[in-house]
Amino acid sequence: MTVGEFKNWQAVQEEVRRRIHARIWAPGEMIPNEQDLAEEFGCARATVNRALRNLSEAGLLERRRKAGTRVALHPVRKATLNIPMIRKELEDRGQSYGYERLLYRRGTPSEALLRQMKARESDHFVRVKSVQTADGAPFVFEDRWINLTTVAAAADEGFAEMSANEWLLTHAPYTEGDIAFFAENASEEVSGILGCPPGAAIFVIDRVTWDNDRSITSVRQYFRPGYRMQTSI
Repeated sequence: MTVGEFKNWQAVQEEVRRRIHARIWAPGEMIPNEQDLAEEFGCARATVNRALRNLSEAGLLERRRKAGTRVALHPVRKATLNIPMIRKELEDRGQSYGYERLLYRRGTPSEALLRQMKARESDHFVRVKSVQTADGAPFVFEDRWINLTTVAAAADEGFAEMSANEWLLTHAPYTEGDIAFFAENASEEVSGILGCPPGAAIFVIDRVTWDNDRSITSVRQYFRPGYRMQTSI
């Protein structure tokens, strides 16, 4: 690739990755600073910054403020996980999709959840509970809080026809998020909605997403018994 071809951060990223894999830059070695790389590649410094930031998040580089960037001594392979649109996930499997809103109510999350969301005291919220089905059978039960101060357009959307999962993925881009996976015994409410025995082991996902420093949503998803999630590294 010639210098003139480094017009976007993806191209810069691939060249830096190539140099790491080819041991042009060895593990533990400092790499040139952003300004020097920008001049070499003939692109903006911000383009280099984005590429190096991505490679750092992928575990190939170690970046320290005022200390520069070096190739990771022990690179870590990280799993990649995208937030799925449940409707599309089911339809891609050839299953019929259904949706029912169970609750839509303005309110305030618990103090613990507000802290987890890093929300402000002045923020306003709506709580949405829903169930999404696959071939007519319950697939996932969602209990979600949406920050209306961050996503003002959600105040006009009742989520009676479209799930909050789908609407937010379409209308509220996020910059970062926290996610947790765990097993839990189904409560009376969850078992009644998913149609499984109380106490049955189910797969649960807790997720909070932000737009920079403003929380967008916090959701807990309860999947029917037997659900399996798969990703790649």
